[in-house]
Parts: sequence; structure tokens; C-alpha cells
Amino acid sequence: MTWQPFDAADVASAVADALSDSKTLELIGGGSRRAFGRPVEADVVLDLSGVSGVVTYQPEELILAAAPGTPMAEIEAMLAERGQQLAFEPPDFGPLWGLPAGRGTLGGAIMTGRGGPRRLTAGGPRDHCLGVKGVNGFGESFAAGGRVVKNVTGFDLPKLIAGSFGTLCAATELTVKVLPAASDTATLAVLGLGDDAAMKIMSQALGSAAQVSSAAHLPADIARVSAAAGVFGQAAVTLLRLEGVRPSVAARVGHLAQALESAGPQILLDREASIAIWKQVADAAWFAGGADTVVWKLSVPPSLGAAVGARLAGELSGRCYYDWGGGGVWLELPGADHAHAARVREVLQEVAGGDGHATLMRAADAVRATEDPFQPLAPGVAALTERVRAQFDPQGIFNPGRMYGGA
Repeated sequence: MTWQPFDAADVASAVADALSDSKTLELIGGGSRRAFGRPVEADVVLDLSGVSGVVTYQPEELILAAAPGTPMAEIEAMLAERGQQLAFEPPDFGPLWGLPAGRGTLGGAIMTGRGGPRRLTAGGPRDHCLGVKGVNGFGESFAAGGRVVKNVTGFDLPKLIAGSFGTLCAATELTVKVLPAASDTATLAVLGLGDDAAMKIMSQALGSAAQVSSAAHLPADIARVSAAAGVFGQAAVTLLRLEGVRPSVAARVGHLAQALESAGPQILLDREASIAIWKQVADAAWFAGGADTVVWKLSVPPSLGAAVGARLAGELSGRCYYDWGGGGVWLELPGADHAHAARVREVLQEVAGGDGHATLMRAADAVRATEDPFQPLAPGVAALTERVRAQFDPQGIFNPGRMYGGA
């Protein structure tokens, strides 16, 4: 059964009906992220794709408010016309899950909380979410945050709701911060580094005065099928992105190239080539369409990226690449009924201890129903998480079990 509201009043009415009928709701927008997290077993699908449209866009104030079903493609095109962007660089994981590109919505981007390659320097969705309007699990409409960039009054509920996977409320409007888009972009590519050496180079670059906005490393098997494969040849490549006005970018590229001269051969990618390859990095494009494989995203201290990624890829006959200066490890492994979860988390614990976590980004529904897609919570954190959820949704009607079994 599917209910499709078309405005905030319809959403409130749908939640009230669900409460009165003791029904649970699966919240979706474009549907492109349904395969992310545990499968939801709900009585009714609440399709929010009809709750769509930009409510207000004030370029001079750097804010945009829109309904959750508003397509990201529509928002990004509108911002581009004014030379602005969502700096958290929302990825499009539709193809990763075997769906067409371009189906994502603003609600999905904020509620799943995934940021792109610029996350180390620009933050993620929660850092750019200024306000939320929605309906909680009591059937009450509420508003939190505001439409100004600096709003520090009271609890920062928008940051709590961002990344909650729709388990706290049914959002009806989201306000986000927008920023000027860089007028120029260039990527300095260092060729032929091993994984360990690449971690050191990325750390050096990110800590330099060159203001590197993103750093990623593609082992040779990934690099040779990338957007710039023709210039990389058969070599691994370490990517260092610089953004800003053209004279500044050119000067910073020159200084960085000189500082890294002894690291290995270098190639400079221009704006067009940079945009193409960083979109591949953001969207995990090299793992798209592999329905027979499983995909993990591991978060570790950047210095430990190779110790986890290369080890697991070697042990389990997989592939990996490194984002966020090595702190984000994308890992594709052969399909398995258990998604290799025990071994992935065993190695993660062994290498990173409590400083790492693993997220199962792609696996069959049956696998995601039995293996925790998200890093299991410590008992104290789990108890706190449940208390927070109960304050918003005491009857558990929103996306039951989406993040953790029984929650």
C-alpha cells in the first residue's frame, strides 16, 4: 500500500492516519536510496516525491529552502545558474544500486547524510542543514532551526535529523546553506605511488598551504578505468584537487607541484577533466552495476587507510580506492551471504580499534536483513540513540528497522 501526499498538510494527515490505525510507514522520495541500510518492513509506503518544489532561494543570503521530494538535479541546475553550489557535494549512488543516475532528492541527500570528496574541508550534509520542518511520531508539525546561516538558539535539531535515515520524522521542508562555486578547478595527479606512500603524500598535501580541497588515491586497477585513464596509463594515481579563482589555483598548483616533485611523475588535469574524475570518486562509479558484489565504505584515520583497504582487498580478492585523504576507503568484494562482515569488522578493529567504522553500502536485501549495514553501536551509545528516537517517534512508525534491528 502506498500513500502519496502533496504538501505538508497531507503529510501531517498521513501520519495521523498511521497513528490511529497503528500502521508503520516507510518514507521514500525518489526511491534511489531504498537499498541503503536495512530493508524496511512497514505497513505503508509514504511516497514524499510529490512534496516537491523550491520554497525560497535567496542567493545573496546563501540559503535555499525546498520540500524533501525536490530533485537534486533541479536544485543543482538552479544553483549553477547563479554560480553557487551545495558545498558538501552530494553523491549520486543510484547507479551503485543498479538504478539510473539523477533520481536523488534533497530529502534523500540530507537524511542519509553522505558527503562527497570535499567533506574533509567543507563538511557533510549535517554541516549545511540549517532548518527542518516536519511531522514527528506524535503527529505534531514542528519547525527547527531557521533560514539564516548563523542560528545558534536552542538545540541544533537539524543536525540531529540529518543522517537519521527518516527514523525521527517525516520532513516537509529543508533549509540548506549554499556557497559560491569555485570559478576554476585543477587536479594535480601524482603517478605510480603505492597505497602507503599515497597516504603520506595526501596528508602532506592537505596540511600544506596549497589549500587542497580533496585528496584521493586510485590503485592501478581503478585508475586505468577512470575518466582520465588515457593520461594515467597503467599507473596508480593520487589526486589532489585545488579550487578557487584561476590565478590563485595556478599559483597554488605550482607551489604544490614543486613541493611534491620528488614523489613521482605528475600530470595536471584541467577543470573539465577534474570535474569528471571527482564525480567518479564521489559516486563510487567504478563499483556501479556490480549486482553480484558487495560494497563497503570504511571510515578510518587517514594514516590507516592503506593498512585496512589494501589488506582486505588482498585477502578477499576485492578492489578498493581511497577518498578523504585516505580516511574513506571504498571496498568492493565478491558476493557472499554474509557480505564478509565479520572479517571486514575484525580487520577494522584490529587496525583502527575504536577509531573506525564500516558501512555496508551494497548487498542483497536478504544480506542486509541479517548483517548490520551500519557499525554496531556501543551499549551506551545504543541506549542514548534509542532514547532520542523515542522522543521523536515513541511508537516507532517511521522506517522501522532501517538503521538497526528492532529500532
